Amino acid sequence: KHCVTKYLSSQDILYPVENVRDLGVMVSSDLSWSTHIGNMVPKARSTLSWVFSVFKTRDKTVMTTLYKSLVRSLLEYCCPPWSPTKVTEIQLIERVQRTFTSRIGGLQHLNYWERLVQLKLMSLQRRRERYIILMMWKILHNVVPNCCDIKFKVTPRHGDVAVIPSLSKSSSVRNQSLYDRSFAVQGPKLWNIVPHTVKADTSFDMFKYSLSNFLALIPDNPPVAGYSCSW
Repeated sequence: KHCVTKYLSSQDILYPVENVRDLGVMVSSDLSWSTHIGNMVPKARSTLSWVFSVFKTRDKTVMTTLYKSLVRSLLEYCCPPWSPTKVTEIQLIERVQRTFTSRIGGLQHLNYWERLVQLKLMSLQRRRERYIILMMWKILHNVVPNCCDIKFKVTPRHGDVAVIPSLSKSSSVRNQSLYDRSFAVQGPKLWNIVPHTVKADTSFDMFKYSLSNFLALIPDNPPVAGYSCSW
């Protein structure tokens, strides 16, 4: 039997709940983001269906503009904290963009990864990784609060390196999973991959430009059902 804790605020009793919406993001009591992702994806798919039903054109420029402004924005809102690491959740989100690209005229004969290249789009997974790295730059330069208390150290070879927090070896499998999915771990891991020459940019606009050029060198082949990477 689970013990239910009640909290008293002024004269009101606050009861625990499974999920609560905070600034548009669903936060779950088990610290997973499955509920948020499960609510977000159907909303994006519904919006995408609406776009295809209202606009008859399949022109690349027109449809890509509509997709970016109306659909992709739903899938990326406040993504640094909830960015998934489970392959099933990554595929679930990526499937929305895969569906969109498959409906663009003249691209039906290409696979998803090839369609991304033709439309000059990043995968949604790659864009989330980019957002996380951008957030790390903002934390390093005190542009945003360092809510996760991420530590940095300077090394001669790699410049500013983020410290990955330690986890007790005796931690449970569940805690290990939560640890791996947290921004406090994902953020430093991604940041430390970025070359010193890119991290050295002190202008945010220059850093974004340099980061995009660096990421363009890395194959952007997200896990998609039915596809396998050859690299």
